Amino acid sequence: MTAVFIAGTDTGIGKTHAACTLLHALRAAGHSACGMKPVASGCAETPDGLRNGDALALQAASSTAASYASINPIALRDPLSPHLAAAHDGVEISLAPLRAAFDQLTGTYQKVVVEGVGGWLVPLAPGLLAADIAKQWRLPVILVVGLRLGCLNHALLSARTIEADGCRLLGWIGNGIDPAMDAPDENLATLRELLPAPCLGVLPHGMAPAQAASRLAAAVAALG
Repeated sequence: MTAVFIAGTDTGIGKTHAACTLLHALRAAGHSACGMKPVASGCAETPDGLRNGDALALQAASSTAASYASINPIALRDPLSPHLAAAHDGVEISLAPLRAAFDQLTGTYQKVVVEGVGGWLVPLAPGLLAADIAKQWRLPVILVVGLRLGCLNHALLSARTIEADGCRLLGWIGNGIDPAMDAPDENLATLRELLPAPCLGVLPHGMAPAQAASRLAAAVAALG
């Protein structure tokens, strides 16, 4: 597999953290790897143009520094759902420029980790959802589950929808976002029992991507 799509059960559950950890794991296994954030909202003005923290983290975790424009071809100012942020910026999101950047990266790197925006069904434009990136590009999906109260329902609904959309759910990664979560091991056991794809790793709270990379050996193996 040349590329994989990183989906999340919600906004703010650690897709970027998991994607950066996977990039470090792929690099440690000998692959040239690059992250991509096709659409990002909440970008800051810089002397170099609009920049997004998640996209910059992916760029830093990649084997070499690909151009920012190829990693994040659509950067939007307001920290809103992309369809709203795009409207505020007078931008129309379409798949063509995203695909051009994606093709540039896959032509350069052995593995490309494509991080989605928000959850699976976040709208990008009229008639276009975040899910359409994975669907149109035929990417296998890794679901990042933010481990906190409510994650079981969010994970099961997301997995059901990913498969209903005709995408291959390669597996899931548990991300420890709430260190005070009650019964984490029991929740993980429930996720392993009920989700229709294997657990590809569990990331502890507070561990940096480079240090956590060894915990995603199963994800690296799944990508071949």
